[in-house]
Amino acid sequence: MTTQHLLDDRRRVPLHSMANKVPEVTACFWIIKVLTTGMGETASDLLARMLGPVPAVALGGLALVASLAVQFTVRRHIAWVYWTAVVMVSVFGTMAADVLHVGLGVPYAVSTPVFLATLAAVFVLWYASERTLSIHGIHTRRREGFYWAAVLATFALGTAAGDLTATAGLGYLGSVVLFAAAICVPALAHRWAGLNAVAAFWSAYIVTRPLGASLADWMAVGHTRRGLAWGLGPVTLAWTAAILGFVAYLAASQRDRRGGVAT
Repeated sequence: MTTQHLLDDRRRVPLHSMANKVPEVTACFWIIKVLTTGMGETASDLLARMLGPVPAVALGGLALVASLAVQFTVRRHIAWVYWTAVVMVSVFGTMAADVLHVGLGVPYAVSTPVFLATLAAVFVLWYASERTLSIHGIHTRRREGFYWAAVLATFALGTAAGDLTATAGLGYLGSVVLFAAAICVPALAHRWAGLNAVAAFWSAYIVTRPLGASLADWMAVGHTRRGLAWGLGPVTLAWTAAILGFVAYLAASQRDRRGGVAT
């Protein structure tokens, strides 16, 4: 699934002065998206261990608000601004799911469908208001608000779903295999079974969260939990460095921007 596949009825979207705020959907987009999910998973756990759950959630919430404030302020896509917001959504989305399970004792089997229903509600409200869920029309504040609400819900849902499969017997590596296979389904369904491009995009987007988180957890956790025991700190730093490298490339090359005003 690339941006070309996602050009969903663009001619019906009115011309606005603000350029589209979401990057082009390329291979780099999916790579960075998976990296942010893994980095958010381990960074959240690391912060909770270093600062304690309550200060970590407070810090994560403040950083999320600040990053989204900057994202909403700019009038075009800027790689550093956009992906910083995604990283903070990843960190805070992980914390939200973990707080429900660890802090409030809500089972993953309960929180997963709750987050799924939340995401569905966001999509229903978004479509009822805008008549589209396409990421190529994110050039008004209202659409941008719906977009980031959906993104936050996908991260919380993916975190709960990934932890559900990992604790249900599959383990982290088994979960990686499961979600790696699952992410291929919408692409194949779009290519061969006529699945709508927008539906295929959001389906794959949701799965990137448990895929990246399960992979990072497998790298970080100890051998007793069937992991590689590399540690939360090293894995977080390594994935952060990879994100910085890819975002720097996009910022320099501008390959994630179509340019001009969204149509």
